[in-house]
Amino acid sequence: MKPLTKALNYLTGQLRQIGLFITLIAIVVFFQIATGGITLAPINVSNLIVQNSYILILAIGMVMVIIAGHIDLSVGSVVAFIGAMAGVFISNWHLPWPLAIVFCLVLGALVGAWQGFWIAYFGIPAFIVTLAGMLAFRGAAQIALGNQQISFFPKEFRAIGSGFLPAFGTTGYEPLTMILGVLASIAILASSIRQRAVRRKYDLEDEPLWWFVVKLVFLVALVLVMTVLLASYNGTPIVLIILAVLVVGYSAIMNRSVFGRHIYAIGGNLAAAALSGVKTKRVTFLLFVNMGVLSAVAGLVFTAGLNLASPSAGTGFELDAISAVFIGGAAVTGGIGTVTGAIIGGLIIGVLNNGMSILGIDSDYQLLIKGLVLLAAVAFDVYNKRRSVGA
Repeated sequence: MKPLTKALNYLTGQLRQIGLFITLIAIVVFFQIATGGITLAPINVSNLIVQNSYILILAIGMVMVIIAGHIDLSVGSVVAFIGAMAGVFISNWHLPWPLAIVFCLVLGALVGAWQGFWIAYFGIPAFIVTLAGMLAFRGAAQIALGNQQISFFPKEFRAIGSGFLPAFGTTGYEPLTMILGVLASIAILASSIRQRAVRRKYDLEDEPLWWFVVKLVFLVALVLVMTVLLASYNGTPIVLIILAVLVVGYSAIMNRSVFGRHIYAIGGNLAAAALSGVKTKRVTFLLFVNMGVLSAVAGLVFTAGLNLASPSAGTGFELDAISAVFIGGAAVTGGIGTVTGAIIGGLIIGVLNNGMSILGIDSDYQLLIKGLVLLAAVAFDVYNKRRSVGA
């Protein structure tokens, strides 16, 4: 009975993470049944990744900002501004598209530095600064485009948002995608086993072996199922590679770097972090520079995928990114959250949008449902905190 009690206690402590996976699975299963199998059709899975990639990219940066106790309301407008400048650089100034990408990324960093300066060094709350940025950069996008749209980008640039890796073979499953999926599964297995071994070496491991195995099998199975679905359509979307690199890189930063630990420290207790020697202003400044760069990446991906630079692009993106972070388990008060959780939260929103659109649900009802889902996620977080302290 003691092992069973220990297992139940551990699962109770992991309720947030377990509930997140269960919610995603339940939503996918529901829409798979409700749409008559369309949700998990290979073409729909591929479209789901491509159409939600820019929100997932924004969610990676947003979760870092929210963990530190801040928020960024300007990301949708920055997406529009960077997309507008990409159109100006490529179509109006006729710059080579790789050079235009570099300029856009630098511009995104400058946008983040501008906002980070006022927040970190001038002491204006991030809510106010980024609210001003939401208005200012939307106006800048309209000015840059002259309230007109720019379309017809080079096919190499468009491939960033809507292209696929070169396909090998004309029948069956696309080989390159299958190879990448198997390699990703092996990497997940090796990394998880190595990390567990390190934790056991220093007597830091409290995760039961059976749960470690169940979680690992589930994760690998998920990767392989996605691999088969993508390989049976057009193969691997280029944006998926971009997203995978960002997820792996930023997960490592948040989990293994000094910078990541400082972000958690600032969100957990700003005064204590400052007294511990954390350069809080510098970390906050760099956080918003990073958010600007990721907003630029999202703007490039969105513009390339749509083949259109529009002054109205990015409308509401900040709300989807923030929702993804909170649904993914980040705490409203800061100090808690993960990149992986934000990605899962973004996928939940993406599946909801996709499934409701397939079912023909009106946009007003879609907003109502997403609002209720966000409220439920935050309420669940508050309930968990109260339960943990015995309130």
